[in-house]
Parts: sequence; structure tokens; C-alpha cells
Amino acid sequence: MTTEPSWDFYRTLLAVLNHGSLSAAARELGLTQPTIGRHVDALEEIVGVPLFVRSQSGLMPTEAALEIRPYAETLASTSAALLRTASGHRDRVAGPVRISASEVIGVEVLPSILAPLMRRYPELEIELSASDAVEDLLSREADIAVRMSEPAQDALVVRRIGDIPLGFHAHRRYLDHRGTPQTLADLEGHRLIGFDRHTGYVRTMLKRYPVFADLSFDFKADSTLAQLAAIRSGLGIGMCQTGLMASDPDLVHVLPRAFQIPLATWVVMHEAIKTSPRYRVTFDALVAGLLDYIGEKALVRRD
Repeated sequence: MTTEPSWDFYRTLLAVLNHGSLSAAARELGLTQPTIGRHVDALEEIVGVPLFVRSQSGLMPTEAALEIRPYAETLASTSAALLRTASGHRDRVAGPVRISASEVIGVEVLPSILAPLMRRYPELEIELSASDAVEDLLSREADIAVRMSEPAQDALVVRRIGDIPLGFHAHRRYLDHRGTPQTLADLEGHRLIGFDRHTGYVRTMLKRYPVFADLSFDFKADSTLAQLAAIRSGLGIGMCQTGLMASDPDLVHVLPRAFQIPLATWVVMHEAIKTSPRYRVTFDALVAGLLDYIGEKALVRRD
């Protein structure tokens, strides 16, 4: 059975043909001169004829070596093209990325972060799951998640963003009609917007901030987006992220000194996908965008 020559032998052959010596070929390929000599000897043994003749000016190629040369050059060209293609696929940012985020973050914050990312990488596909339910990254219900509770699972890449401040807000139109409360006790005389059911998140809030237990909500909704819409409509006073005031100058932060909740935020993905280009650039964009949102926009405005 004929032995198939290693590609390394042909690469060595080309280097010796181009430079005319074993030592020069060794320098080009980063190998030792004895290794170059062994490659030539092995190739000569496989093809069954001498490939070089030693002369005073160096190694002279035989007719057999010159006949082989075009095929070796084709192999070199093919190898280079293969590496370019493989490298391009490795670095290519394309394909779907599923992001899980809360309703408000998914609808109000992420689109402005994802728009420039998708302009830069037009082959990137974003699937956004905007829900207050926590999706499991380990079972790949989502690829990347923006979480408001600290991840407890292993095998995750986690970046803590910081605290998004929450506070009571109302539309100016409502406050012009009903007045602005000066103390937490004054909230009792206002129309309040809040949650309808005691979800896990709501129960946690009640434990941490007992003031909620004493509030009576006149407008209740399971959806945080519905609560935000009610605040913006002038229906009453409700809880939302202070960063949203940046895009709506008619929203007023009520009792900013008396009450504010820090909403801890993390960006998380499974460690198995951290080296994939599309997941890596999306993760980095979410981290940078949310840091900007917290650092530059989530400010308490005094009214």
C-alpha cells in the first residue's frame, strides 16, 4: 500500500525549492535543519526518486522535483484558502441569539442597545423574550439573560451591572390635578398603581420594603408594562425605573429622597457559548449598554 505523504513534506519541498538550501528553508518554516533534511529524505523515499542534487551553489532540484512543484504550490494555495475560510467562520458574527429580559428592560431599554449592534453585524439575529419569568440558561431556554436576581447556578458567565434605581413616579398632569405628596404618608390620599398578584418578586419586595404592605392600589396589573403605561397616561402614582424619565420629561420622580429601591442587575450566559462570536459580542453589548443606562440615564431628577 502506498504511503500518503504528509502536507508538511510538500511545504518543506517548496521552501527548499524557493531558497535552495536546507538552512534557509528551516528559518522560513521555523524548524531545525535536521528536520528539513528528514522531510526531504522521507518524500524522496515515498516518490522513489531523488529530488535534489547537492552542488557548490546549494541544492539543485531534479526534474522530478520540478514536476512536483506545481502540485505542491496548489496544495499550499488550498491550505491557505482553507485557513482563511476557517478563520472567517470562527470570527463571523451571524446567526440567532435568544435574550431573556424583564418586560420593561426588554421593551424600554434593550432596543436602543441592540439597534447599533445589529447595524454593525447585519447577519446577527436577535430573539427577545420580554417576560418577568426567569428562563433557564442551563437548559438553553435562552442564550443570554438580563436578571434582576443574583444567579445561583454554576457553569454561567456572570457580569454584575449595578443597581437600577426604582421609585414612585407620576405624570405632571396627574400631579397638577391632585397635588404632589411630600411624605410617604401622603400617598394614602392618592390614586396608586401597583401589582395585582403576589409573585415571587413582589413577595421579596414586601419583605424588604414593608411600606408596600400598607399601600392600597387603585389600579392593579400583573404586567409591569401596563403599570408603566398607566403612570404615563396620568392615571396615578406608581413604581418604575428612574432611568425612564430620561425619555419622558413629563414623568416626575415623586418623593425621591424619601423612597428609592436599588434593583440589582446582572447579565448572564452559559459558559459553553462564551467563545462563540455572536454570543460574545451580544453579551458585551448588553453589558456596555446597561452600564451606560445605569450610569448616565438612571439619575434622580429633583422636581
